[in-house]
Amino acid sequence: MHELSIIQSVVDTVRESARSHGFIRVNKVKLVVGKLTMALPDSLQFAFEALAVDEMFKDAALEIEEKELCCLCTCCQSRFQVNDDYNFICPQCGQGQVDVITGRELYIDYFEGDEG
Repeated sequence: MHELSIIQSVVDTVRESARSHGFIRVNKVKLVVGKLTMALPDSLQFAFEALAVDEMFKDAALEIEEKELCCLCTCCQSRFQVNDDYNFICPQCGQGQVDVITGRELYIDYFEGDEG
């Protein structure tokens, strides 16, 4: 379950940034997660609730934006969404030479809180 280590890094990063900007409390953290990361939103939420327990994160909410897995065929330039079967074959021309456009994201978009 790599979600625990992901959220531990998120909490540590947000805590450090919040302190350096004079925040005394974090109220909300927005995380962007691509489907190709295989990080499950429910597991991320559970990990956040378990790890963000100090006073700085009291009652903080984690918002997760999931990015679909989308590819661009390098042969015909068609854009297509990859479903849960992870079939990276272009539905337009049948070729397998694709670039992943979205779906690999894993970053903190922003956090909100109270300044001291």
